[in-house]
Amino acid sequence: MTAIISDVAPRAGQSRFGQLIRNPNIACGAAVLALLVLIALLAPVLGTRDPTAISAFDRAKLPSGAFWFGTDMLGRDLYSRVLYGTRVSLIVGFSVAIGATILGVLIGVFAGFLPRFDAFVMRVMDGLMAIPSILLAIALIALNRASIWNVILAVTIAETPRVVRLIRGVVLFLREEPYVEAARSCGASVPWLVFRHILPNTFAPIAVQATYICAVAILAEAALSFIGAGVPPSTPSWGNIMAEGRALWQIKPYIIFFPALFLSITVLAINMLGDGLRDALDPRLRKRV
Repeated sequence: MTAIISDVAPRAGQSRFGQLIRNPNIACGAAVLALLVLIALLAPVLGTRDPTAISAFDRAKLPSGAFWFGTDMLGRDLYSRVLYGTRVSLIVGFSVAIGATILGVLIGVFAGFLPRFDAFVMRVMDGLMAIPSILLAIALIALNRASIWNVILAVTIAETPRVVRLIRGVVLFLREEPYVEAARSCGASVPWLVFRHILPNTFAPIAVQATYICAVAILAEAALSFIGAGVPPSTPSWGNIMAEGRALWQIKPYIIFFPALFLSITVLAINMLGDGLRDALDPRLRKRV
C-alpha cells in the first residue's frame, strides 16, 4: 500500500505540472519571460558597447551594422542601453511583486482573523487605494531622491492594498468552511489554521495577483522614469530612453520604438502567464474547459 501511495503522489504532481506546461498562455509567457531574464543576466556579454559611453561623433545615428538599434542624441548605443534596461524593469517588477505579496498576505491574514485589527487596517487600505498608484509613488519618491530602490519601495506601498483586500476576502471565506470549523472545534490554534488550512488555499489567487502586480510595477517604473521621477538618468532604463528620445520622435522614431517594443513584449508575456495560471489553477474554469 505504501508503494502504491508513493507512486501515485509523484504522478499527481507530474500531471499538475504537465497541465500547466500544456497551457499555451503559460508556455508562451514563461518562455518569453525566461528569454528576457536571460537577456538581463547576459547584458554585459550581449551588449556591443558601454551603455553609458558618450560619443559626439555618433550622435543620432540610424540603426546599422555598427549600431543595431541606432544611437541617441548623446551618441550612446541604444542596443546596449535597451539590454541593460531589461535588468532595471525585471528587478523592479519582481521585487515589487514579491514585496507587495508578502506584505499583503501578512496584513490580509491578520485582518481576516482579527476583527478589531480589520476595522482599522481596511480603512487605511481604502485610503491608499483611493489615490492613483502613480501619484502615490511620485509623492513618496518626492520625499527622497530618485533611485531604483525608492521606486521599488514606492510602488510596493502603492500595490500592497490590492493584495490585502484579496487575501482578506479569501480568509473571510475560508474561515467559515466546515473543515476549518472542525479543526477549530478540535482545539487547533490560529497559527495552525493559517498555515495548514488557509495559506495553501490562497496560492492560486496570490500567484495570479503577483503576475498582475509585476506587470503594473514595470509599467509604473517606465512611467516614473519617463517623467523624471524614477531611476536616475545615468541608469539605463526603458522609461529614461523613451524620455530622452521624445523630442525627436517624429524624425528619429527608432529611439522610442525599441524600448517601447521591449516594454510591450515584457508586459504581454507576464499578462499571458497570469491568464494561464488563472485558467489552470481555478477549478471552475478547468471544469468549463
